[in-house]
Amino acid sequence: MSTTLAPGPVYRADRTRVTELNQRELERFAAHTGRSKALLDRARKVMPAGTPMSWMAGYYMHPQLYVAGGEGARFFDVDGNAYVDMNVADLSATLGYGIPAVEEAMVRQFRNGAHYLLPTEDAVVAADSLGRLMGLPFWQFTLAASGANTEIMRIARHITGRRKLIVFEGKYHGHIEETLVKFDGERVVPEYQGLSGRRSEDTIILPFNDLDAVAAALESREVALVLTEPALTNCSLVLPDPGYLEGLRRITAETGTMLCIDESHTFSFAYGGLTRLWNLESDFITLGKGLGSGLAFAAYGMTDAIGDHVEKHLDILHRRPGIGLGGTLYGNALSMACARAVLEHVLTEDAFNRISALGSRMADGIDAICRDLDLPCRAFRIGPRSGLCLTPELPRNYAEARLSMDLDMLDARRVFMANRGYWDCIVSAGPQASFAHGKEDIDGYVDLMHEFMNNIK
Repeated sequence: MSTTLAPGPVYRADRTRVTELNQRELERFAAHTGRSKALLDRARKVMPAGTPMSWMAGYYMHPQLYVAGGEGARFFDVDGNAYVDMNVADLSATLGYGIPAVEEAMVRQFRNGAHYLLPTEDAVVAADSLGRLMGLPFWQFTLAASGANTEIMRIARHITGRRKLIVFEGKYHGHIEETLVKFDGERVVPEYQGLSGRRSEDTIILPFNDLDAVAAALESREVALVLTEPALTNCSLVLPDPGYLEGLRRITAETGTMLCIDESHTFSFAYGGLTRLWNLESDFITLGKGLGSGLAFAAYGMTDAIGDHVEKHLDILHRRPGIGLGGTLYGNALSMACARAVLEHVLTEDAFNRISALGSRMADGIDAICRDLDLPCRAFRIGPRSGLCLTPELPRNYAEARLSMDLDMLDARRVFMANRGYWDCIVSAGPQASFAHGKEDIDGYVDLMHEFMNNIK
């Protein structure tokens, strides 16, 4: 778990060198991605920014890249360039590309029918597997973690009779109005444009690793749910202080507040997620990212008592209104076949042990770079996840973690890596070893990181 020391001075690379390197690399990138450029020109006539989803354009400052396919730990753009994928689609492709057991299950199910609006045996097996793996007995399935967290909030409000929600600075729990919020110094306001603002009034934002702040906020007994990752992952990486998560469970239980551990990202960090690794207790668990398969589905688990409550308050069409849960494609047969195959054949304890070793190898390599180049930096590390922390000590909250998100440096590093056959992490995350990576992929990334950091010192 994380240190309690202050983060110390922030390393900032030479701005002139960063700018000059970025410009050279952008020119080199443009020279070998001509077909992507042609597709972009065509795409902008039919899609805003030339992409089917805004993040695909907004996350990258270099010219748009279009993908032709993938295999193992690599994907290929339409110009034939190959990239070792260290971003793994923001943890939604941690399995890699073209996994035979998953492909066979999905092809078989699609031929038989992708969805019936009726359950299949695969759903029973997947839910049973998750229960044994994560420690909560009852499960429901959605298309994304956004939908899962939305349903969890509704259940918690119905059970407690309360309205408010607590989240923590640096969070991301999906594209939900209650969680797409920030504190402006006086009140909680929408984090993005186009949001109503009214639902942000139900949300309280607190600093991570501050139990006193949580206890004070829960005194009024107005909070239905505390929603948190076990470690913050959308602002580089923030680990919990020793006893913090256990204290959070104690305080929520004492005040009749429900607790959800959102493992949409952290499920990929360890076998059974950090819930199993750290023996955490909660009322709900959220899983997302298609369990790393690339397919759109998510799940959430709940205790026996909550499962019984949900069953007693189902929405019975035209007969009885219940809790507002469900969606037409939720729990569809195709995603249930995928979930079963992933859980039975890919996400094994041995596989997690292997990628955790690769993550340690990557973190050790980054630490070695910092020593070799005499940088006041270090590696983030947890299981297969690593990254470059730009302070001597690890962060304890979002304000400290934000110091390592040097946007200009990370933009330059991304295009530098891409020109040498690696697809780097997005700015809010960190490189992660996938189930398809080998030692040579990790070593290659570390070598390029060393070369990049040496160029911008």
